[in-house]
Amino acid sequence: MKAIWNNEIIAESNDTKVIENNHYFPPEAIKKEFFASSETHTNCPWKGVASYYTVTVNGKENTDAAWFYPETSDLAKQIKGYVAFWKGIEVVE
Repeated sequence: MKAIWNNEIIAESNDTKVIENNHYFPPEAIKKEFFASSETHTNCPWKGVASYYTVTVNGKENTDAAWFYPETSDLAKQIKGYVAFWKGIEVVE
């Protein structure tokens, strides 16, 4: 799977986990130069508290376009630290 934004591959892995129709990429699969930590946090009743990244590619910023769970509930432990995308980031095979 590949995550693409602004014509750039920002993450790539053959080992994503699919939860609620979202592909979660292993942390080592993201190209860290495109990611900056955000202060945003949200709560999922069954996964836990999500943290966000702002993605910047070729000078274009996509605020809070990626999220991950640094800590998870027991039900979601398989995606701990894995990164998922939205806000126009395309995930393709």
